[in-house]
Amino acid sequence: MFITVQARCFSASMTSVLGRRLVACLLNISEARERDVVEKVAHAAITHQHGGRRKGATVLNIFSDRDYNRSVLTIVAGIELIGDVVLSASEQAFSLIDMTAHEGIHPCMGAVDLVPFYPLGEEVSLEDCAKEAQAVGTALTERVPGTSVFFFGWADKPLQRGLAHRRKELGWFRKVPNMAAIRPDVGPPPGRRYGLTGIGASPYVMNCNVTIDTQDVSLGRDVAAAIRESSPGGIPGVQVIALPHEGTVEIACNVESVPGSVAGAESWPAFRVGDQTFCHAPASLITTRVAELTGRQGVRTRGMALVGFTPLECKRLAETALSQDIGHFWKELHGVRM
Repeated sequence: MFITVQARCFSASMTSVLGRRLVACLLNISEARERDVVEKVAHAAITHQHGGRRKGATVLNIFSDRDYNRSVLTIVAGIELIGDVVLSASEQAFSLIDMTAHEGIHPCMGAVDLVPFYPLGEEVSLEDCAKEAQAVGTALTERVPGTSVFFFGWADKPLQRGLAHRRKELGWFRKVPNMAAIRPDVGPPPGRRYGLTGIGASPYVMNCNVTIDTQDVSLGRDVAAAIRESSPGGIPGVQVIALPHEGTVEIACNVESVPGSVAGAESWPAFRVGDQTFCHAPASLITTRVAELTGRQGVRTRGMALVGFTPLECKRLAETALSQDIGHFWKELHGVRM
């Protein structure tokens, strides 16, 4: 999927949001083919329990992929509000998405598949987000009986296992996960209706997908292995899988932020979380590396899609949206295709 994200220019002062301790949640839900369902989930995030507009929260972007049957909603609010916002959106998703009827190429385990919390700036710590993630996990299983949760990142106490690690041990990458064998961190053993939800906290993670002009998934897997962080010569912070997509192959990357001290990351885009500096591999670097690898096999790349924003873009657009009290900010974006 290809999108061009261009925000409408706003001129009002940011004064009213400068003091907010902002947190982003890139809510992953297992639905993309019913636009109305996806937008109802987004609307629930910015609507309070009495049906009115919830102040202080915004949905910056919706990225939906029909083949994957998966949507990513970029939700931002202050740390004091983000839990309620995400719970409202998640409850709506669970009421509308039935995993027994779900079909899609992208691996998934839950109607709400992933709930990652990312601090936006120095005012919010990773520990703050970890506490919020744990509270949301507990509240979710109480509000929606039958839901099940595992924690990852800073929310996974005391081990702080990463998302890829937890997904692997829980069977997320299997075509048909063995739900009966899973022991969640919170809630009952996962059932087929709701599945299993991952909730966690970490420095910002971008999603960057590069499309290569072939149907050879084995070539895609070779490319994915070559750029994966754990491989010799891999790109720090990159977790990646290759998936068939619209008659081509997509190299789907989670681009995790790494400490600024990591070798080779000195020139990468940087941002602050608390008293720490983190960097992330630029999408241009990933695209170039993929093009080099596929070019050796006579295969071209067809494009790159950034699912959402970089950390700095996310913070800037959130400040814009909140200063203007625009909850449905995704509708203010040009060039978004669902």
